[in-house]
Amino acid sequence: MAKPRNRSFWCLSDSFLYCGGVFLAILLVCSFWSFFTPTLNFSSAITDPSSAVSCKESGFGVNLKSDPKDLTFYDDPELSYSIEKPVKKWDEKRKQWLNHHPSFAAGASERIVVVTGSQPKPCKNPIGDHLLLRSFKNKVDYCRIHGYDIFYNNLLLHPKMGSYWAKLPVVKAAMLTHPEAEWIWWVDSDALFTDMEFKLPLQRYKNHNLVVHGWPELIYDKKSWTSLNAGVFLIRNCQWSMDLIETWSNMGPISKDYKKWGEIQRSTFKDKLFPESDDQTALIYLLYKHKEKYYDHIYLEGEFYFEGYWVEIFGSYENTTEMYLEIERGAAELRRRHAEKVSEQYGAFREEYLKSAGNGKGSWRRPLITHFTGCQPCNGDHNKMYDGESCWNGMVKALNFADNQVLRKYGFIHPDLLDSSIVSEVPFDYPADEGPW
Repeated sequence: MAKPRNRSFWCLSDSFLYCGGVFLAILLVCSFWSFFTPTLNFSSAITDPSSAVSCKESGFGVNLKSDPKDLTFYDDPELSYSIEKPVKKWDEKRKQWLNHHPSFAAGASERIVVVTGSQPKPCKNPIGDHLLLRSFKNKVDYCRIHGYDIFYNNLLLHPKMGSYWAKLPVVKAAMLTHPEAEWIWWVDSDALFTDMEFKLPLQRYKNHNLVVHGWPELIYDKKSWTSLNAGVFLIRNCQWSMDLIETWSNMGPISKDYKKWGEIQRSTFKDKLFPESDDQTALIYLLYKHKEKYYDHIYLEGEFYFEGYWVEIFGSYENTTEMYLEIERGAAELRRRHAEKVSEQYGAFREEYLKSAGNGKGSWRRPLITHFTGCQPCNGDHNKMYDGESCWNGMVKALNFADNQVLRKYGFIHPDLLDSSIVSEVPFDYPADEGPW
């Protein structure tokens, strides 16, 4: 700027007067703007460290804007997400990443990423795409309630790994993409969450790396290919799991011995219905033939419906609903309206009243997951054991049964589980004399 001239105030130059007038006009415009628009409160973005909430307690304290310049496995040019290229020293690499991202380290042991997906092309079944959309919404609802991330994949990450084998490349990629998560939870597109409050008992699995729904006696005594179900599984994000996925996938279409593996599986498990090697029988084979290597690391969950066969479940939804309502009639704390974010607390409340409900077949407890195995909602090529209408109606009932558990927090329910288009408002039913006020 030029030095000010040595004149009195009343001798200001015309140019300075002009600039002053412009400045005054701008100031007036800004004054009117601030009067009619909200003021940004920059001070509210400054957090007092003394009042900071613990990341471990809140679950929302992760820093999403910080990725330090420290080198991690992501900077390794040899890193590959491909199912055909093994990952080594994954535990050390993941630990290093967490050390560089300490806000994610807190609570990492219970962090879950749900992974699901469907085929790349539109469904052949006329209602297939609609059912898949609602199936995805169902999983999004469950994840939102429990604070889980979710990844939906509709591509083949390896051209040879199609159908039931397509999940393994996705799960491996998810493990690499989410080093902050201890668990990856694969859920088939035809598997629906039907207890939106229930949380996995992770403490039960602390000494295991893979959790599937299965029964040891069917593996080792009956040698059945249905002794477990690989359509839903929880896998720890660790080197053991990387090695398992490598071995497991090499029994699939990427293997030069793919045809041979199919023959081995059929000769070992006599009830296997088709000649091709499949992911489920492959996993059972590993457990059967290499028990000393795998059994102690794999938890065969049979105490509740980690995933349940839809045929033995879907006819009981109405009775289960009535039993839960009966509990609520005698427990005001369960009838109390509440924010969706605190739903887990009410799930914990409810557990006290479900001790007599039992688990699994014949129980009136909500099944965690109802699995519509054999229905093939997208291509419509369902198992000939049952007709398509029973599959599609069953899925609609399951979806609305689960949706009611979510909608109630928004004030509505489906009065008819077979009619998705109709909702009714939930009446207020929480007597003031029973409330906390």
